[in-house]
Amino acid sequence: MDTPKWLRSRAMSEKISPPRPAVFLDRDGTIIEDRGDLSDPSQVEFFEGTIPALRRLGERFGLFIVTNQSGVAKGAITTQDVERVNAHILSRLSEAGIEIVAAYVCPHERRDGCRCMKPSPLFLHRAEHDHGVDLRRSFAIGDHPHDVEFARAGGATGIYVLSGHGLKHLEGIAEGTAVVAGIREAAELILESETENGT
Repeated sequence: MDTPKWLRSRAMSEKISPPRPAVFLDRDGTIIEDRGDLSDPSQVEFFEGTIPALRRLGERFGLFIVTNQSGVAKGAITTQDVERVNAHILSRLSEAGIEIVAAYVCPHERRDGCRCMKPSPLFLHRAEHDHGVDLRRSFAIGDHPHDVEFARAGGATGIYVLSGHGLKHLEGIAEGTAVVAGIREAAELILESETENGT
């Protein structure tokens, strides 16, 4: 029986654009200093290792930001504040030659029971669907146990950083989780693992 036209088209598309691995980056405490609920771009302070680390990762991976911003639900900041801060972060990174494919934001509190707050893998699956991400070859980096659980829930690999609130929550990390000092070391670990896997 002949292969349906729509299936042939999909197969051709997948050959042209195979799924690409990605790195999902927590925002506060991972790529920028955690200064609480940021309401203005002037409050953004990148970690020293962020720019060089993301440049290296961006050569091999699609880069995404995934951030819980419960300050919106609490009334401490607005969605417009978050959008301005994220736009500033993406602009600064773009100026440094770093492309962020998408920035995903959960504006809820945990008690809201939403589907988007980490460790829910909703944004991982959205990236998989919308941007052709290969989650099995992808990583998530963050300074909270939820970032590691987020990766695991979506079939990716979690890396825990001790920057931000990392030291505070270290006891909550599952055994066997990769733990590193910060974003620079996380990037090195990811790139080493890719080299060892021959990709």
